Amino acid sequence: MTDETPMTGAVAEKPPETAAASGVSAIPQDELNRLTDEIIAGIKTVFDPEIPADVYELGLIYKIDIGDDRAVKIDMSLTSPNCPSAQELPIMIENAVASVPGVKDAKVDVVWDPPWDPSRMSDEARLVLNMW
Repeated sequence: MTDETPMTGAVAEKPPETAAASGVSAIPQDELNRLTDEIIAGIKTVFDPEIPADVYELGLIYKIDIGDDRAVKIDMSLTSPNCPSAQELPIMIENAVASVPGVKDAKVDVVWDPPWDPSRMSDEARLVLNMW
């Protein structure tokens, strides 16, 4: 599902099955699509240390905003406010996204609204966690 916003840049939102960039951008659409795909692929390399699924499939990524200057801002949540990985996961995601060719910078903000719940998980994560 995509979300159009009045700000410049592109926004990609959950669910992963239909994650795409939209909005008005100075970046050519094919380059924006490549960046979006590679950013999501980078995020999928980050696994929650306590759960055998990546943070994207767990539904922890709420928004990906690609600015015209190629700076990427990500809103994410955690499975719990008491998550022991609260300090390291955002840094791991920033590093994974910053390593994507063409990305100028990556910044992750942890948000709590809406609160995460298991309904945000993809079918892939449900399968890995045997949560049907």
